[in-house]
Amino acid sequence: MRVSAGVPDLLGTTFDGKGANFALFSAHAEKVELCLFDAGGDRERERVALPERTNDIWHCYLANVTPGQLYGYRVHGPYEPEQGHRFNPNKLLLDPYAKALSGQFVPSDLHFGFRPDSRREDLSFDRRDNASAIPKAVVVASSSSARHARKPLVAWEDTIIYEAHVKGLTRLRHDIPAGLHGKFGALAAPGVIDHLRRLGVTTIELLPIHTFVDEPFLSARRLTNYWGYNTLNFFTADQRYGTLDEFRTTVARLHDAGIEVVLDVVYNHTAEGDHLGRTLSFRGIDNKSYYWLKEDQPRFYENFTGCGNALNLSHPMVRALVMESLRYWVETCGIDGFRFDLATTLARGPHGFESHSPFFQTIWADPVLAKVKLIAEPWDIGPAGYRVGAFPPEWSEWNDTFRRTMRRYWAGEGGLARELATRMTGSADIFEHHNRTPRASINHVTVHDGFTLADLVSYERKHNEANRDDNRDGSDFNLSMNCGVEGLTNDANIVATRRRLRRNFLAALLLAQGVPLILAGDEVGNSQGGNNNAYCQDNEIGWVIWSGLGRAGEDMTAFIGQLTQMRKRFPQLQGRRWLNGGGPDSAADVQLFTPDATEMTDEDWNFPNGRFLSYVLGPEEGGQAPLFLVLNAAPEAIAFTLPTVPACSHWEKILDTSSDAQASGTHAVGARLTAPGRSVLVFSGEAPPAG
Repeated sequence: MRVSAGVPDLLGTTFDGKGANFALFSAHAEKVELCLFDAGGDRERERVALPERTNDIWHCYLANVTPGQLYGYRVHGPYEPEQGHRFNPNKLLLDPYAKALSGQFVPSDLHFGFRPDSRREDLSFDRRDNASAIPKAVVVASSSSARHARKPLVAWEDTIIYEAHVKGLTRLRHDIPAGLHGKFGALAAPGVIDHLRRLGVTTIELLPIHTFVDEPFLSARRLTNYWGYNTLNFFTADQRYGTLDEFRTTVARLHDAGIEVVLDVVYNHTAEGDHLGRTLSFRGIDNKSYYWLKEDQPRFYENFTGCGNALNLSHPMVRALVMESLRYWVETCGIDGFRFDLATTLARGPHGFESHSPFFQTIWADPVLAKVKLIAEPWDIGPAGYRVGAFPPEWSEWNDTFRRTMRRYWAGEGGLARELATRMTGSADIFEHHNRTPRASINHVTVHDGFTLADLVSYERKHNEANRDDNRDGSDFNLSMNCGVEGLTNDANIVATRRRLRRNFLAALLLAQGVPLILAGDEVGNSQGGNNNAYCQDNEIGWVIWSGLGRAGEDMTAFIGQLTQMRKRFPQLQGRRWLNGGGPDSAADVQLFTPDATEMTDEDWNFPNGRFLSYVLGPEEGGQAPLFLVLNAAPEAIAFTLPTVPACSHWEKILDTSSDAQASGTHAVGARLTAPGRSVLVFSGEAPPAG
């Protein structure tokens, strides 16, 4: 093949119809070799030393290379772990910008840059070749753009998120066409789309789909990384779920159904692990540039993520990689947004989290990324890593304060009236700054990490024995309850209580201002048997079990649909702006009442045994109805008075979680009613008859 200089402008490979340009960043390498493989990926048939280096980008152009060519890199340089360098040309490295992969990753100690059996550990050097055990990058033709495809463009205030795993959501559904179970295409099957529409969700958030590999300790336990938070490459879809074209088609079909697609992305760490981890890509290309290393001991990695390493996005070339990956998924597949795992790490600089970090600024200035939904998991485990409320105005954030408050309240803890009122009205104490609105708060009670909703009301202790870590993994701080029996029971009273609590959690979630997030399977009572860390359970523990679908009392799909329709019917639930409590010059957006319909006093707010909250949300515009909400977490019924508000003569009950039946009944202002124990009631205000 004819070799020429090529250009450094586009990292990765670029096919121009006659050949391909190859470009790889490495600031500390001494030599870079491009390795070309046969069609099966079994035999390395040629090595080409990249002849040019421009601003730390090594590059060349090969004439006559065509799409489908398999390749990898061998990067030469010092192997000096104590100085932060881990070059080992015996290890074939995956191009960080690879747009397609061929072959399977084979767990093997061939991937270690050091001798695993050496007493010197990573200070030793391994000369074995790992090419037989690692996928090869593939030269591809330019991907067509999906930018101009029709997208739902759901406003933040109308957004209702459904968090799901590609395989877990569809593996056990009976209405999936043969061969599609657990694949991308299953997400767009008619039965799945119909189910999402019945729920009223607008946006499906998928757990990681980037190519990932299992950690060595999981392979040793004969388990797998089911969730996928162990990324190998940021531009390719994991082959276990299907091809990129299949994913593009799925996104287009979901868009046609009015449903957005958000990807959970893991740019905070990679699959290479800590100093005793494998050399697969970034570590062997330029360890000192890609990762945060300890300043005084660069042999070791800063572990802000708990996964052994942390990508250093304060480095402009690392940040450029992440931005290019994000743009790729938006432009090539039409993705509507991203949820960033451990997002605090992405905004770290030399002195910790930076509220004006280059990462934030680069996204904000990008014409593609500035238009998509940005969701932060606003913490990591590093110093000062908990940053809920600290992200820029264009971001929304997972609000775990909402989750903790709801769990404490419905478990029966008293004295939470003020805290509950704050969470139900958008968490202004956290987010009302820098022109942010309530949509900054992604409210959730359950997510993939932790108990499912059914398990939240059935277990007081985690049961993670199947993870083969002696039940040590997973959180011990669950704020859960078992209603009297740990786990499954046939006791009718306990079953009824658990179902009522599930309805209460769902009602509070969907009636609160902010953006609600529902965990897939919670609507049908999916259980993980008390496992609150099912990351390694690629089986019926981790998959959604749909046996509750259609079962009276257990299936809450229609109930959630009722709540999502309520959010559309009553704009004051959507949280387009912060509420005020009224005053001399303004009407009240929200009025909070005692059970006797009197104004709350400090004594009422601080009542230690109080488990009751009621409030009125005024209409946003004239002619709209006010709402009166009652949340009673006490086990006993509590009498209350329907309040008097302007232009309202009576109240119509539209929700009562104490019963499976549709709520009904009209009551005059001032009527004395009873809120059943552990219930949520909602009333719509009605104007007096004309004339």
